[in-house]
Amino acid sequence: MTATTLDTAPAAPPAAEPKVNWTILLLGFAGMVIGQFMAILDIQIVASSLPQIQAGVGASADEISWIQTAYLIPEVVMIPLSGYLSRLWGTQKVFLISCAGFMLMSVATGMSSSIEAMIFFRALQGFVGGAMIPTVFAVAFTAFPPKQRITASVIMGLIVTLAPTVGPTLGGHLTEQLSWRWLFFINVPPGMLVLFLVGRYANFDKGDPSLAKGFDWWGLALMASFLMSLQFVLEEGSKNDWFADDQILLLAVVAAVTGPAFIWRTLTYYNPIVELRAFKNRNFMVGVVMTFTVGAALFGGTFLMPLFLGRVRGYSAAEVGTTMVVSGLAMFATGPFAGRLVRALDPRILMFTGFMMCAWGMWDAHAITSEWGFWQFAGVQALRGVGVMLAMIASQQVTMSTLPPHMVKNASGLVNLFRNVGGAFGLAILNTSLTTNTARHMSDLTQAIPNTNIAMQGMMAGMQERFSDSIDPAGAAMKAMYGMLQQQATTLAFGDAFAMLALGCAFAAFVTLLAKPVKTPAGAPPVEAH
Repeated sequence: MTATTLDTAPAAPPAAEPKVNWTILLLGFAGMVIGQFMAILDIQIVASSLPQIQAGVGASADEISWIQTAYLIPEVVMIPLSGYLSRLWGTQKVFLISCAGFMLMSVATGMSSSIEAMIFFRALQGFVGGAMIPTVFAVAFTAFPPKQRITASVIMGLIVTLAPTVGPTLGGHLTEQLSWRWLFFINVPPGMLVLFLVGRYANFDKGDPSLAKGFDWWGLALMASFLMSLQFVLEEGSKNDWFADDQILLLAVVAAVTGPAFIWRTLTYYNPIVELRAFKNRNFMVGVVMTFTVGAALFGGTFLMPLFLGRVRGYSAAEVGTTMVVSGLAMFATGPFAGRLVRALDPRILMFTGFMMCAWGMWDAHAITSEWGFWQFAGVQALRGVGVMLAMIASQQVTMSTLPPHMVKNASGLVNLFRNVGGAFGLAILNTSLTTNTARHMSDLTQAIPNTNIAMQGMMAGMQERFSDSIDPAGAAMKAMYGMLQQQATTLAFGDAFAMLALGCAFAAFVTLLAKPVKTPAGAPPVEAH
């Protein structure tokens, strides 16, 4: 009897912890990560090539901005919807359909000969590709054992932060070496790899066909109306003077009406498209606020720095890419350390530290001048890159780790939605801030230097002498002086925008203290997706 007990005792631990086929899991997850990278990369890959696309399809300046907007607006609808679809059909089937549709729409967009066709196919590309973003998060928190989920989070954090950072640089080189059409054709080779890996190895869960009964069409219509209207207002509001524009005002009203209606429908319908019960979890609520702020800091910083380098410093696309690469390198270097730190420390400490580092970097940038060179920008980019990576990895753990398994798919869609909306909100505020503050600083500068000022008169006389060969020396001197003042006003406005980002990150750092402690049991078995 004793011998039997001794013989069978060692077999107990393996029975308690399900075995994981790491080859299948990692290959399937790798395929999904590549697909996620493509979907996020395509948001910004056209940013540095809009003039070439505009010339290629004969678009106006107003029309060409829709190449980005048309991708983002439908995408925000698919991101939360993907949670329901993956529960209905299974993650593998949803991802394969999404990737195949994304590739097809990429080719169609690249072959477009008119701006109308291009916007149409670009919108479909964003919609179908949107499902590849949140499903990866769900797999990371359901298919991986608890001890390895942090490593999966680090990989996703690198993808989410690096894809929008390298997008404009990669797009600029593709356009320069080949043509702008290859911004879209380039998705086909990695897309084929994704289809193979996901189709062969990513059978992580099964769908529940019973969810098709009573599909909430009203909920879908309300959600689509709310999210698309909100995204449009945030994307286009600053360009059209906000509510002074009738279309922006109308869509703002639509968002204000359909938003509460969608929440009411979701809370009262028996089979809702999006499950909002996750918001009862305090850590999820805090994590969503953190994710919203990460989105604003990530997309806001990625937006402000290249814009300043091009508008004020006059950098080329290649020079902008060289300067911005510091942020990507900082994120890459931080990722492995962030994973180890999350295992060793309370994630709340890392969230606080990450947001404060990000705030520090942005606050340093508020003193930016038109004379700044590579190393000044490198310090700001390094602090922001390290801070964003720490905050993102830690916030993923705080947000998802305390949720029950059946809520993970819906929750991952909500988390990604709030990051995208946070980015759109941040860009809208920053755009408005730049426009308003540039005008304010220009007014202050011109009022502070009256025409009767002796130094000003001497400078104007010297500039007129310099432009003595021109037809109108006085006019040329005045134009040059206006350009100098405009550059200074623009620089000061960028400093204000960086300061605004810094205050937002500092506020988020203190919100992290509201989260409950998160402890991942060392020997906990993996949670199977259902």
